[in-house]
Order: sequence, then C-alpha cells, then structure tokens
Amino acid sequence: MSYYLKNFTDLLVIQKGYSLWIILNRPEASNAYSSEMVQSLVEVLKFADLDHSVRAIVLTGAGKNFCAGGDIKTMKGKTGMFAGESNELRETYQAGIQQIPLTLSSLKKPIIAMVNGAAVGAGCDLAAMCDLRVASDQAMFAETFAKVGLVPGDGGAYFLTRLIGFGKATEMFLTCKNYSADEALNMGLVNYVVSADQLQNKTQELVDQLISLPPIALQMTKKAIYHSYQSDVVTHLELVAAYQSITQRSSDHFRALDGMIDKKKATFEHN
Repeated sequence: MSYYLKNFTDLLVIQKGYSLWIILNRPEASNAYSSEMVQSLVEVLKFADLDHSVRAIVLTGAGKNFCAGGDIKTMKGKTGMFAGESNELRETYQAGIQQIPLTLSSLKKPIIAMVNGAAVGAGCDLAAMCDLRVASDQAMFAETFAKVGLVPGDGGAYFLTRLIGFGKATEMFLTCKNYSADEALNMGLVNYVVSADQLQNKTQELVDQLISLPPIALQMTKKAIYHSYQSDVVTHLELVAAYQSITQRSSDHFRALDGMIDKKKATFEHN
C-alpha cells in the first residue's frame, strides 16, 4: 500500500502524478491546528521530501477556509497543544508547531499554498512559510495573535517579515486587521489571485510548470535562494559554485539542452 493511502489524523493526502496535495482536514474548526494535525503534516512533508515520485507539493484547506491557526476552544480549555503550565507549553511549542517552520524551511521540493479562504494567525504564517501562494478572490489574511493576547510563537514574524518587508509585516501584526486577497497580492503576500472557481486550475497550472523543469536544478535553486537570506556573499558564492558543478554534470541538464536544441519537450528521470 502506498504510504499516502494511510489514514492521517486531521489531514488528507492525495498524490497526482509527480505532485502531492496535502489538505488540512478540520473544516468544522476552520482547519485550526490540532496536535494530531501538526504531527501528521510534519510526518508527510518529511516523507515527501525524500520521495522520488514527488516533485511538487500543494498545501490547502478543506471546506471554506485555509487555516484558522490555533484552536481557540482548546486554548480556552487549556487542552491538547495548549495544556500545561508555561514551561510545559514552551516545550510543547518547540516539539510541536515549531516543527512546521523547521520542516518547511528545510524542504528541497517546492511547495505551493493554495489559499482557498481565511488564513488567520498561524494559518497566515503557514501560507507565508510556503514557496509560492495562489489565492482565491474569496481569501482573507490576518495576523491576529495580539487580538487574543498572544505573540506569533510559530515563527510567523520571521517568515512574514522576509516575505513582505518589515513595515508591512509590522502593520499586520500590530493592527490585527483583515486583508483581502487583492491587498495581499499588492503587498507581495501572494503571487496570484484568481476567482474561486479557477483556484484549483491555476494551482495545477503552476504545479505542471514546476514539475516540467529539471528537478535537481529546481531543488538546488530553491536551497540557494533560501541560503542567501542568512549568508554572506563569499559563503553563498562558494555554495552555488558547488551546486552549479553538480547540476552541470547531471543528465537532467543535458536532457534540457537537447530539448531546447531540438525544440522538443524534455523529460527528466531524477528527483
């Protein structure tokens, strides 16, 4: 049985060709995180990153919303991922929800957030942690941690600041305002906005474009981009020289060259 046919708590996983579609599946709670969802998501992402049959990943939510972030009912009840006193909560955050940004930031496979509705708090952060974002015109984005007396403990301040800039990220976190899909597009929070009925088609179009490219080069390019955030120019140039020497002697590279010269679509064996 395929690994992806397993039952994952609060998560649906569907493989379509070379792509993997991961669906947060708590629609009755606007796909707010549960401890089980976090564990399932991290497990699937880590497996997919090493799976040669997967070249691109899509992350979305079941029902009308993308992800509502933390579950306010379990917060109020001090249960699940919000159980325990301060130090226990700190350890739970580190072993739990903070594994999501650590996993996403280490992925070599490109991941697309298909934002089908509200992306709030840690849900907005989750979208920001992905590589590309396609939003429905019905989507809404908000950073509401301060509104409920919290800070973005999932690492959202790190990722959002790098994605949309210090000033706009500060505005989002300090005002707790709601932003429309078009506003998110204008600030660079999302890459594309389409009508709700075209959301899946646009996302599939983007997936098809990604999986048509030489996978080794695409994955190393992604790693080089992310490395540049935290590196000096000398260290970065040394890294990309190594990456370039690997890709320039890969069969993918020569297949791509042959395709361009022969004006034919190239196919690639590697992952």
